[in-house]
Amino acid sequence: MASTSLGTKLDLQLIARSLDGAEYEPTEFPGLIYRLKEPKTAILLFQSGKVVCTGGKSWNQVHESIRTISGLIRKGGQKIIAQPKIEIQHTVATANLESEINLNSIAVTLGLDRVEDEPEQFPGLVVRLDEPRVVVLLFGSGKLVCTGARRPADVSLAVQHITQELRRAGLLREQRAAPSSEPSRPARKHRPAAATPSEPALGPSSSSGPASTPAPYAV
Repeated sequence: MASTSLGTKLDLQLIARSLDGAEYEPTEFPGLIYRLKEPKTAILLFQSGKVVCTGGKSWNQVHESIRTISGLIRKGGQKIIAQPKIEIQHTVATANLESEINLNSIAVTLGLDRVEDEPEQFPGLVVRLDEPRVVVLLFGSGKLVCTGARRPADVSLAVQHITQELRRAGLLREQRAAPSSEPSRPARKHRPAAATPSEPALGPSSSSGPASTPAPYAV
């Protein structure tokens, strides 16, 4: 999510009439919502001149979205500043640890001062990291969501820290090797991870690569 200011108050009624598909219901929400198809983002415009862009998967997409909406506003007859300063407010990313995890064991090991565990309300664990200062949502499948990061580098660092912490505590199983034609000792059976019904889909995940290098994506 990114934000900027166009440097002047906006006539949202005028903008709503000039933008095909704009959603503006001031009695329900004080801002105007405009969805771009390319890049696929949502723009929120407020009377103060503030603009919020959500859904961008890169800095270029954010910049292009705000440039596009600025051009449409100028075309509609409103004067705004030429080059608004854009700031990233926070980033949401997903990653895959490539291993099932036991949420009950993780909650006990990490401690209730860092972990929120309400399985009746939410199928994952909410883990708060101090460095970087982000929130990680862990699911029994090994998928995670990182929220609150202001830079992509913070996402990578958060995934690295949580992976190392789980591995040191023996809570992250190594990925099993691919089958071989050579006879080998049977693999040890692992206890199943805690069930996580109704886990939300987090998008596609990588199916290759060692468990020690989970890669965040969709930033």
